[in-house]
Amino acid sequence: MQRKILLPVLLCFFLFLSACAGGTQQQADPPEAAAATEEQADTGDNATEEQTDTDDNATETVAEPTADTSTEPTAASETDDPAEPTVSAAGVLQRVLDRGNLICGVNGGLPGFSNIESDGSYTGFDVDFCRAVAAAIFDDPEAVEFIPLNAQERFTAVQTGAVDVLFRNTTVTVSRDSSLGLDFGPVVFHDGQGIMVNRALNITTIEELDGATICVQGGTTTELNLTDQFRARGINYTPVVLEDIDTNYQTYDQGGCDAVTSDRSQLISRRTTLTNPDDHVILEGAISSEPLAPAVVQGDSQWRDIVTWVVYTTFLAESWDIDSTNLETAMESENPEIRRLLGVEGELGSDLGLPNDFVVSVVGSVGNYAEIYNRNLGPDTPLNLDRGPNQTPEDGGLLFAPPFR
Repeated sequence: MQRKILLPVLLCFFLFLSACAGGTQQQADPPEAAAATEEQADTGDNATEEQTDTDDNATETVAEPTADTSTEPTAASETDDPAEPTVSAAGVLQRVLDRGNLICGVNGGLPGFSNIESDGSYTGFDVDFCRAVAAAIFDDPEAVEFIPLNAQERFTAVQTGAVDVLFRNTTVTVSRDSSLGLDFGPVVFHDGQGIMVNRALNITTIEELDGATICVQGGTTTELNLTDQFRARGINYTPVVLEDIDTNYQTYDQGGCDAVTSDRSQLISRRTTLTNPDDHVILEGAISSEPLAPAVVQGDSQWRDIVTWVVYTTFLAESWDIDSTNLETAMESENPEIRRLLGVEGELGSDLGLPNDFVVSVVGSVGNYAEIYNRNLGPDTPLNLDRGPNQTPEDGGLLFAPPFR
């Protein structure tokens, strides 16, 4: 009886084991399918990741065109659209060399600094520094095109490559240096903000401007300084904010405001263009410090170095009493630093990507800093600006340059 019961039980048990084994085998068979699924999933993930990287790079290329160090040109560098970044991976110097001239952004309406003369030519302190850079690259100070820019246009022109360098009475500030995609060269002019009033008002101090209307150009550090300084001094005033520099001074000249404020150098320059220059006086003292410097696009260290050292060498030439009249004698000097400066010894010029004797071209055709300053702003000009801090350290000024070695 027990056997009759046991046999069916054993048979059922074996059938159960067989079924389990079959099921297990069926679950173990799909590793190939599973691998294919896994491979497909990995491929999809990689494709997604690759697409994400590509999109990020594309976005980065547009936002920061000069950060791309690849040897292949980017789409942004190939476009002729002036609204697009045009700085190629090859760098600004190569772009300038390929074009055959330098494009320099200037003010164009500031006598003594950059002014368009009646014959269409450009003159001024900033203009001469543009010519100095062209002379360093091409041994030709005339290999430069000038682009007049207002305060609102100037930074965009540098960012997009519409100009190669900006020499345009521009103050260096931390926000401009850190957030506008710009690098700044050495300070070429140490200035300060001042205020000009009509002499008939008998105003001699800033405090006497309480309740006055003051013309100021919008979108400049001048506007911010005016707000900060008058608030700190508890002086009430009404700003007349004008976007265009010409309109700013025309409004003041026509009595549309009691005073006008800007860099002291600009006030002195613009006073010469007023209907009756002698009727206007610039108040003593400055309400801010305004270090004016050239600007280039951020991310091209070679181009920044070139602009920087062209400026520095005008300082150094003055420090060593080298000017456009005594270059040949200076090149015979036994002083090692002078010989390096003038390219008689060493390869410092070629290290920058310039001819070794680029300083000879700069000083010979444009002059040292003193010659540039005196020609445009000095005692024999209508501006007659005292050099003040704009002198070399030997004369107690701030125009310091590192050694040329």
